[in-house]
Amino acid sequence: MRLCLLVFVAFALACGASRAATTPLDQAQSLWLAGHRSEAVAEVNAALKRSPEDLKLRFTLGVYSMEMKDLGTALSTFTSLTQDFPDLADPYNNLAVIRAGQGDLDQARADLEQALRLQPDHAQAQENLGDVMLRLALRAYQRAEKSLIAPSDSLAAKLQQTQSLVLKLTPTSKQ
Repeated sequence: MRLCLLVFVAFALACGASRAATTPLDQAQSLWLAGHRSEAVAEVNAALKRSPEDLKLRFTLGVYSMEMKDLGTALSTFTSLTQDFPDLADPYNNLAVIRAGQGDLDQARADLEQALRLQPDHAQAQENLGDVMLRLALRAYQRAEKSLIAPSDSLAAKLQQTQSLVLKLTPTSKQ
């Protein structure tokens, strides 16, 4: 599962490092890209105190929090974005990434389905939904296996193939 990459990072890279940071978001992006992650988050938080409703700043805080494994902040940030901007797909996609990572596959699926209702061509949400559905299939096959009275070659094959695919999805797996 992957989160929506910040358009801001791509924009900052496209503009080049020589461009002077002029806004708090520009400054935060420059700090982030230079590897000063804590300082970038502090810059975003300071800017949010001045402009608490700024969509770009709030989204950036959510992404930075995810990247820094501060999932509580990321979860609350993206949740509030879905409440304040219910027509945006990206916060739902990122909520799904967090929830899938926490093992809440059913809620992750619901978040991704909402993202896709809002933006049917959202490629990252489509891919993430495929990942979640694969994990849900694995869960279903595992439950079926536990309920069997007699072994099933068909189920065993499905379980093995699905487990193999799920392992390939896991970034920490060693293949």
